[in-house]
Amino acid sequence: MINKMTIQNLDLKGKKVLCRVDFNVPLDDEGNISDDTRIVAALPTIRHIVEQGGRLILASHLGRPKGTPDERYSLAPVAPHLAGLLGRNVAMAPDCIGPEVLSLTNKMQDGDVLLLENVRFHAGETKNDPAFSRKLAELADLYVNDAFGAAHRAHASTEGVAHILSPAAAGFLMEKELRYLGQAIAAPARPFVAILGGAKVSDKITVIENLLTKVDTLLIGGGMAYTFLKARGISVGGSLVEEDRIGMAGELLKKAVERGVELLLPEDHVIADAFKADANARTTDGVEIPEGWMALDIGPKSIDRYTGMLKNAATVIWNGPMGVFEFDAFARGTMAIAHALAESEALTIIGGGDSVAAVNKSGLSDRMSHISTGGGASLEFLEGKELPGIAALSNKD
Repeated sequence: MINKMTIQNLDLKGKKVLCRVDFNVPLDDEGNISDDTRIVAALPTIRHIVEQGGRLILASHLGRPKGTPDERYSLAPVAPHLAGLLGRNVAMAPDCIGPEVLSLTNKMQDGDVLLLENVRFHAGETKNDPAFSRKLAELADLYVNDAFGAAHRAHASTEGVAHILSPAAAGFLMEKELRYLGQAIAAPARPFVAILGGAKVSDKITVIENLLTKVDTLLIGGGMAYTFLKARGISVGGSLVEEDRIGMAGELLKKAVERGVELLLPEDHVIADAFKADANARTTDGVEIPEGWMALDIGPKSIDRYTGMLKNAATVIWNGPMGVFEFDAFARGTMAIAHALAESEALTIIGGGDSVAAVNKSGLSDRMSHISTGGGASLEFLEGKELPGIAALSNKD
């Protein structure tokens, strides 16, 4: 995946460049953008194409409009917002394919920017329909994919069109994701520590199996920890447990021992009598959880052990919170991990999803080496899967 052409390998002057970005941004009730992180992340690629004299055609999805136009998911609010960030006009197309859009692209001058309407307004996008891919491809001369967050989807605008337009290259954001995640998986500085949290073991089984062949230490927290603890015969009260995954959790614990990987589970917990922000809460002395109580965060002993382990790490990947960090009473474990990584000299990679929200909540995002923009994509990368949107890009040689 690392030997792919990048935007720096392309001669962009006078060329129409179809650039797939991830502008799947949250909109408030008035239709205003409430968080422009994904737009800002694409700016280096956008600016480079414009400054090199390319004619930039931006493609993205927003939400899940089910293959038909839906005003709630229009990308129209993004055009003026992006124009403000760039300090130049951004034209808005009425659709993403068709004669009117083709006419707009043919009239573009060097440095112009055109934003296409939501590609998911057509069923052919998610079906990766060849005819829809061809209609997208006829708009441009070159293809750049800068949407890592959608790279695990084999859709027309992420995969299909890359087989038609040549060369097809990675944008700066995509290249950065591949560099950091690729280095961590292929040749990490050691000790290599992975921190996995979140609710379900089932979501992370393949990730754990792959990481057990690569890491020195695996720290597990969040709801998924209690399935592992139950597999060890420990009583977990009313904590979240996937009963049908207890056997698999036991197998993973055995694999860790066989491979010499230190796999740490919580030694104590912050427990509650209900799953709510203002529930009665207390900290256990040890690993057992009494009936009628559920664990919603790791406890102070676990925090000390986990953060102590991170002090000596050289590479750390973090995917998933240690507890229900959305509730302040159960956020301490997750925030402690964020602070430990901020103070660490290790290469620190935040693997998308809720971990990113947690780091943002901690106010420490600028102290991490890399924050991945793709939740599902970064998980599949960590599983060792080939991502279709990356595999379809042109090779350097």
